[in-house]
Amino acid sequence: MNTARIVEAAIEDVADILGFIRDLAKFEKLEREVAATEQGLRESLFGPRRYAEVVFVEEEGERVGFAIFFHNYSTFLGRPGLYLEDLYIRPEKRGQGYGKLLLRHLASLAVARGCGRLEWWVLDWNRGAIDFYRSLGAEPMSDWTVYRLSGDALRRLASAD
Repeated sequence: MNTARIVEAAIEDVADILGFIRDLAKFEKLEREVAATEQGLRESLFGPRRYAEVVFVEEEGERVGFAIFFHNYSTFLGRPGLYLEDLYIRPEKRGQGYGKLLLRHLASLAVARGCGRLEWWVLDWNRGAIDFYRSLGAEPMSDWTVYRLSGDALRRLASAD
């Protein structure tokens, strides 16, 4: 991993971004959930309002992983935070320090941008990821439950009187 580097994604990288999203979904057994398209990613990641940022980790010109992240906000801290939506390293490249390199980059960005924290979710069954995150000093937030509105439920609430 001596030549590994972090590269910010550009609009011409949309196909690679979507490829990593599909690879991640396959790994998580959630392929049926992927509705993202290249056009949608172009608009949401590189359009007039950029909703998230993407970085790749490259080794000798080969993209071996990526991270998608965006700012959130902590009312208790009164400061922004950085939320890691997805981090994925190709299975054959795991255990070589690429994930740590990506997280170190995001931690550096969070500090440079005045963020109070860096947060993410991890699937309960992903023991390898959980062990890795704990080895970095991350702590699970077991006293919180994630809630989500999407699809029909989201539309119903949006149109309720």
